[in-house]
Amino acid sequence: MVAATRPTIALALSGGAARGMAHVGVIRALTENKIPIDYIAGTSAGSLVGGAFASGMPLDQIEDLGRKMRWRDVGRVTMSRLGVQSNERLEQYLRDRLPVTRFEDLPVPFAAVATELKTGMAVVLRDQGDVPFAIRASCAIPGWYVPVTDEQGRQLVDGGLVAVVPASVARSFGADIVIAVDVNAEGAKFLGPTSSVIGVVLQSMLVVQKTASHYQLSLSDFVIRPHVGHIRWDEMGRAEELMTAGYTAGTESVPEILALIDAAVKSQPRWYQLRRRKKGDVKRTSPFPEILAH
Repeated sequence: MVAATRPTIALALSGGAARGMAHVGVIRALTENKIPIDYIAGTSAGSLVGGAFASGMPLDQIEDLGRKMRWRDVGRVTMSRLGVQSNERLEQYLRDRLPVTRFEDLPVPFAAVATELKTGMAVVLRDQGDVPFAIRASCAIPGWYVPVTDEQGRQLVDGGLVAVVPASVARSFGADIVIAVDVNAEGAKFLGPTSSVIGVVLQSMLVVQKTASHYQLSLSDFVIRPHVGHIRWDEMGRAEELMTAGYTAGTESVPEILALIDAAVKSQPRWYQLRRRKKGDVKRTSPFPEILAH
């Protein structure tokens, strides 16, 4: 593969709370097999892992962070009427650990997706500004964490409400190939047969989420689906198992991804360079241009 002619690749990392640690294993599998990552878009837990990698944090350190991180590092009880907890601790936790904390300084271009609570529209945080703040906003689960207020006075909550798998945002970087990682693809296998009102509500929410994900997944060129449906979203203590599952899924996907890259190189040899030059106008666009945050 010639570096000057290879297609550019973007990752779209889904939300999924504790399950997001599976993204770490996927990234390790890709990098070990020399599959380049040119751009990253992440929602909720995907923004945490994606932002850490984009900041230049070594994978060994990200794995260690995953093993040690607990819910107490993310939030604290608050007296606010807007949520049970504040996730301000997450912002400080990341600020103390990320090698780079400004979007404009990131080694790998990165975008975090949040939702504006008032309008219900997506807010894409990228290009400039504070990375820990953006990740915190993307991870603010509505009803549990207090909405995060940005400099424009907007109340931001979890990006999973609008783009749980942010393939459209990954595509907006101008990437030739978008690889989505969906840690929610298997749903909630741990529930078993539905036998209660809570079970019915949860399963219904999963159906809605899966339906809403179809459009985003259709915008990707390949989807990696780690087998983590048996693990609850709150089980941070199972990070090792989650990372292993992600690594396995990523490794199994490598032959198909390499074939996809090879096909892209072989099928577009003459006009490919011209197309890449024109992408300078696309790189800073957003699938939601009216709400591009920075």
